[in-house]
Amino acid sequence: MSADTAPQVAPYPALWERIANSLARQGMSRAMGVRLLRAEPGCVELALPYSDKVTQQQGGFHGGASGMLADIAGGYAALTLAPEGLEVTTVEYKINFLAAFKDGELRATGTVVRAGKRVTVASVEVLHADAQGRSSPCALMQQTLTTVPASS
Repeated sequence: MSADTAPQVAPYPALWERIANSLARQGMSRAMGVRLLRAEPGCVELALPYSDKVTQQQGGFHGGASGMLADIAGGYAALTLAPEGLEVTTVEYKINFLAAFKDGELRATGTVVRAGKRVTVASVEVLHADAQGRSSPCALMQQTLTTVPASS
């Protein structure tokens, strides 16, 4: 694992644990191999490796896989600012696909634009990272989320 893909647990170990535990409960994330790379207040970065589970008919990453990763990254960015006892859920999002890629992995960085009492807006940038460590823009998303009581 290179320095830019190594998980960034410190300096927010409690926040990392909150996000990692929630991510582990998501069946889709587990099935697709989503990894947590960074968790800090208002920002979460995730990675999705290329595999036959995430491709479309032409062999590239499926837009649904890119959208899923972006949705999760933005949601967890919002969760980093949500009070204990609350979770978040997406109300809507709009995504622009910029380019299609094969191999490597997608990395989505969700950043909170504004966190309100009930509504949070996040922006997510999805990059494609190739085996040589080069990254290229893949998608941009804007997302609206709301808080909900935590599930047991």
